[in-house]
This record gives sequence, structure tokens and C-alpha cells, in this order.
Amino acid sequence: MAPHQHGRDAQIWYRLAEAETRAVMRSLPEPLRARLADVVIRYEEAPGPELLSEGFGDDLLGLFSGATCAEPADAVGPLPATITLYIANLRDEAQDDRTRFRQEVRTTLLHEVGHYLGLDEDAIEARGC
Repeated sequence: MAPHQHGRDAQIWYRLAEAETRAVMRSLPEPLRARLADVVIRYEEAPGPELLSEGFGDDLLGLFSGATCAEPADAVGPLPATITLYIANLRDEAQDDRTRFRQEVRTTLLHEVGHYLGLDEDAIEARGC
């Protein structure tokens, strides 16, 4: 993973990710938006040591954790369903191009929404996310 500047530059990328997340959510059909209302969307710089020790790669773009919409809310513990987007990795994937970054955020977010809906990797890939 390439090093990234912190401070003002990093804030720009977080704001771009948040803006794209809002745009994606607005573009979804109302019934799906309503289903996603309780899903927490977080932004982190990169996966932490705990995820890496669980076997996730250091190039992870996003991660869904928690109960899917088909499972009881307490099926995997007391924490809410969460989608985490990893800003530095998304920047690397987009080669620091803002247009490509927004597209990577969109694609990754929709991929993780697919997991929330209970789809596995093959089903998500078949849908192009």
C-alpha cells in the first residue's frame, strides 16, 4: 500500500467517499433504502491488524460485518450491521484519480450491500459488483 498524506489531503478523500455514498444511497429504490437505513457505514484508512490476522488482505477495499437483512439482528452479536470502506486502499485502486476513486467507492459499497442482502461472492460478481 502506498503511503498517503494525512491532514487536509486525507479529509478530501473522506469527503469524496461520503458524497459518493450519499449519491449511491439516493439512487437506490426506496424499499432498499429503507432496508439499509440501520446499516452503519464507516470509513477507515486501512484494515487493522485484527482483520489482517483473520486472513483478510491488506488491500481490502471494503467489508460487511454483522447480521444480513435475512438474519435476526442479534445473530452475530450486539453490534449493528456495518459496511466499512478503506479509503487508502480505494485510493490505491483508483491510482489517486478522483473520478476512478468515486467509481471504486460506488462499486465497493454496492458489493458490500450485496453481502448485507445475503448474497455470496459468486452471486455478487454475477451482478457486476
